[in-house]
This record gives sequence, C-alpha cells and structure tokens, in this order.
Amino acid sequence: MLSRVAESLYWISRYVERTDGMLRMLKINYAASQDAVSDFSWSPIARMFCGPDNEEIEKIKFNSRPVLQYMVTDKNNPNSIINIITQVRENARSVQDHITKDVWQCLNEYYHTVKDPKLNTMLRKDDPISVLDILIKQGMLFYGTTEITMARNEGSSFMRIGKYLERSIQSVNILDIKFGSVDENPDLLTDTSYWKHLLLSIGGYELYLKTYRQGFEAENVLAQVVLNNEFPRSVIYSLNQLVKYFERLRIDGHINPGDLSFLIGRLQSKVKYSSVKGLKQGDLHLYLAEIKTELYGIGNAFNQTCFSLS
Repeated sequence: MLSRVAESLYWISRYVERTDGMLRMLKINYAASQDAVSDFSWSPIARMFCGPDNEEIEKIKFNSRPVLQYMVTDKNNPNSIINIITQVRENARSVQDHITKDVWQCLNEYYHTVKDPKLNTMLRKDDPISVLDILIKQGMLFYGTTEITMARNEGSSFMRIGKYLERSIQSVNILDIKFGSVDENPDLLTDTSYWKHLLLSIGGYELYLKTYRQGFEAENVLAQVVLNNEFPRSVIYSLNQLVKYFERLRIDGHINPGDLSFLIGRLQSKVKYSSVKGLKQGDLHLYLAEIKTELYGIGNAFNQTCFSLS
C-alpha cells in the first residue's frame, strides 16, 4: 500500500473519531449549561478542541448557541465539525479504490448533512440537541458501515490505529480538564452531576452504574476512564487496541517498526501497571501530561515511520 493511501485512511479515522468526541462533549455540556444556576463557561471545551488561546471563544464563552455554531458550522474555525468532515471527505475521495462504496457514500452523506444551511438555522433557533444527535448518528453510521463492509487488511489496521490513538488522546484530555477544574474548585469533587456529565460525554455512564454501586466518586471515575480494560473509551483499552493493530502491521511486514514498538510498549506498560491509589497520591496532572506527551510522540513517530514518503 502506498504511504499516501495509508495516511489518508489513518486520518479519515482520526478525524471521524475527533468529531464524534467533540459532538458528544457539546451535547452533554449544552444540557449542563441549561441546568446551570450561574453562567456556564465553554472555555474548557474550547481548550480541548480549539487550543488554549482561542480569542473567538473567549468573546462568546458564556453564550451556548454562538459557541455551538462556532464549533459545528463555522468555516472560519479550522477545528469546526464542518471543516474536519470536509477534510475527511477529501481524504476519502483520494482513496476510493481502498474503501468500500458503502463507506464512501456514508462519508459523502455526512459531508452534505453538515453542509446543509438548515443545520446552522436549527442551531440558532431550534433545539441544538437535535442537530448534534443528527451528526452523532452520522458518525455511528460510519463506524457500523466500516465494521461490516471493510476487509480486515492493511488499510483496516491503519484506520483502527488512527481511531484508537485519537480516542486515547481525547480521554486523557477530558480527564486533565475535569480534574484540573476540581483543583480550582474543590467543591466539584463531591458534585454528582459533574462526574455524571463527564461519563455521559464519553459513553461511560451505564457501565459505571453497573460497576460501582456506591454513587459517583472521582476515584472510581478515574479508575474507569484510565484503567478499565472493558470500557471501550478507557486509556488502557485504546492502547491495547493500538498495540494489537500495530503488531498486525509489523508481523505482516507492512511497516518497519523502528522506535514505534518501544514507544507504544513503554506507554502501554506505564498505564497498565498504574493504580488508582498511586494516581491519587501522586501528581495526577503531571501523570496525564506525560501520557499525552507520549501519545503525541507516538503519533509523530508513526507519521515519520509510515508516511514520510507520502
């Protein structure tokens, strides 16, 4: 497979995973903003998906609808859903011979859905949750279509590596921001709705209720999102999947592993042999920052190793 083809497949998956995470965060935080007794700030979400110094968000951070429009349909925001999905479609167009017709049609439909001018009108005047649900379902359609129509070959492995690398970065970012807010406002530590919203935003609410019977506690939330091998959006689950598909490419001779095997294995071991007790006693922010740095390092090494000739 040409490196440019592998790169396009990898980024299709990363971008769709990014939009899925963003849409879920926007949905849950919009619901939280409606229940807030004081001004609800969108700054934490902006820092996660638009960078820490976004001046546009600072101007509108207390106004939910303008924030949603900026994050979803604003073409001047390079990190908006519409711009990311446009890049997804362009990548998919360039590799149509390597994806199924169903996957192409799915991504093309997603593109035209998010481009529809009615979407922006609905965000401004109607219930924004309905708009976010429409787009979330488009992402779910992509996941399902990819799962049942794509061959389990080299291209599929590159797509899954992109998906799980992006997912692990998002999970770490969410934890870092949420626990950072706790440092600034210790009352959040015992705020049930705060932890409930975190779990809802990453699809972990139902599993948490089935696993922990004593209510919402920060320590248990941390355990689920970092160390639970059965939670599809946990950091360790994503890393395990990353190792699985990387090893498949390596064993089949599709890539020269270089330093990647060491980088991925080291990070997997670091998280695998962590404990909630150790995280609680140590500097959690430093721990999450280190994981995030290593994830970005893996992404950079992956680009250099697999896509440098593209």
